[in-house]
Amino acid sequence: MSFAGKYELESQENSDEFLKLIGIPDDVIEKGRNFKVITEVVQDGNTFVWSQTYPNKTMTNKFIVNQECEMETMAGKKFKVTVTLEGGKLSVRFPKYHLAAEVCGDKLVECSTASGEQGDVTMKRISKRI
Repeated sequence: MSFAGKYELESQENSDEFLKLIGIPDDVIEKGRNFKVITEVVQDGNTFVWSQTYPNKTMTNKFIVNQECEMETMAGKKFKVTVTLEGGKLSVRFPKYHLAAEVCGDKLVECSTASGEQGDVTMKRISKRI
């Protein structure tokens, strides 16, 4: 399944709780609460350029499936990681959370899970192809 395309956030669950857990400041969460995040994915085989536009920031990560690369977190920190693709799902372990993404029909479904003292919190974002 190709991930290539441009997507606009349609719905999300548990975003405030998740973002607080990974250390995003309350004022940033408030600014982004009703913002329609735009995700643009350029894919050439196993090579990806994944960009997400947030209020006042665009984050772009380039990677090749199963090869170590440098990526940036939502908080702007850089780290090294290997992105995998299994069963049509991209999977990446960020320093504070795990992200799994897949395309279902014309929707991009992203599930990010972080662990805290109260247990796991999963933010689910569904974006429609535009």
